[in-house]
Amino acid sequence: MAQPARHPKRKIAVLGSRSVGKSSLIVRYVEDAFVDSYYPTIENIFNKCVKYKGVEYDCDVIDTAGQDEYSILNSKHAIGIHGYVLVYSIASRNSFEMVQTVYDKILNYTGTEHVPCVIVGQKSDLHVQRQVSEQEGKDLAQQLQCAWVETSARHNANVSKVFELMLGETERGTTKENPEPAPSKCDVM
Repeated sequence: MAQPARHPKRKIAVLGSRSVGKSSLIVRYVEDAFVDSYYPTIENIFNKCVKYKGVEYDCDVIDTAGQDEYSILNSKHAIGIHGYVLVYSIASRNSFEMVQTVYDKILNYTGTEHVPCVIVGQKSDLHVQRQVSEQEGKDLAQQLQCAWVETSARHNANVSKVFELMLGETERGTTKENPEPAPSKCDVM
């Protein structure tokens, strides 16, 4: 008996400083809702089936606790992850500077020179309080060879674009020369 076709699975980790809007971004994308109150996240996993370039992907989006320069990257946020969304608030210079630190931690942990990544300037609705220019965000993304976008979860601006860009980045890394590993027939215990 033939098994039903499975959608390719993609695990996406969303990382960044505390209070930059990581959870709001994810909840807006997955549930199309905006939560105005702030509750610190330990970790949540959201699932959404996403169609990208005619292919349906089963995406696990991992919402992580806020990072700082002293945080240790959890192995769950590095092993088996297909791509990273690194979020900063346009109204926080410190959160923007933290993006480079988090990116470096990911590279150090994974032992690679590059990972599929989208840098997100969140809270674009707070333009009056802006501390990070669009050009600075674009420049950092270019330096790290990542995609970049500014968003507002509050106004649902460019939220889905974050994840479209992320799938584009992950699929660029999953080519015929670098195929996705075949599923193992072994159980790890």
